[in-house]
Amino acid sequence: MHQPGFCASVLCPTPHSASEVLTELCGGRPGRLPGFEASRPHMESSASSPAAAPLVKRQFHVLVGVTGSVAALKLPLLVSRLLDIPRLEVAVVTTERAKHFYSPQDIPVTLYSDADEWEMWKCRSDPVLHIDLRRWADLMLVAPLDANTLGKVASGICDNLLTCVIRAWDCRKPLLFCPAMNTVMWEHPITAQQVGQLKAFGYVEIPCVAKKLVCGDQGLGAMAEVGTIVGKVEEILFRHSGSQQS
Repeated sequence: MHQPGFCASVLCPTPHSASEVLTELCGGRPGRLPGFEASRPHMESSASSPAAAPLVKRQFHVLVGVTGSVAALKLPLLVSRLLDIPRLEVAVVTTERAKHFYSPQDIPVTLYSDADEWEMWKCRSDPVLHIDLRRWADLMLVAPLDANTLGKVASGICDNLLTCVIRAWDCRKPLLFCPAMNTVMWEHPITAQQVGQLKAFGYVEIPCVAKKLVCGDQGLGAMAEVGTIVGKVEEILFRHSGSQQS
């Protein structure tokens, strides 16, 4: 997968692999990812560069995690709606299975997957992507959160980029999760235990809804509507803005 690369605060609009751009811009050796205040993951090349305009207020950074539920079909709409919110910047971390449900060309922001973590790290001085993404993000939104990743997060398993970001997450910052799975999977006794565990970590559930699922079953398990999810992000952003002004 190719995407815009970055080193320090230099924007590279030409799509290359992350490791190639880091090497080019840093004099033949990989460089560090941007700090969480100075700069941030860059938009695709079609987006205008923010470097030319002075920032009155720093953008609020939302990191969207997407997993292998059929609800990942809604990722393009979710990202589009989030980008409609003023002063919001978005990046996406995807699992490999989630890629089955959307086209990267429909995602107008930086999209990270497992390969990027390993391409960027070659030696001890190189960036650790899951740590830098955690530092960059003010809020994490996992939508959809499928049954498999729910079980992993509840158990502390971190075997891909997304679960590593979650395991490294600073619990003083909000993490929202949107469960999505088949009705019978949702009704399995272990699901309530695992959702309860995530809540015990301080994560916020955006509950699933009842409807006719893509598989044909009728009942709970569908991911919350995109409008509901975006509304929750706006609510947190409003509280964040209020705390900065007070």
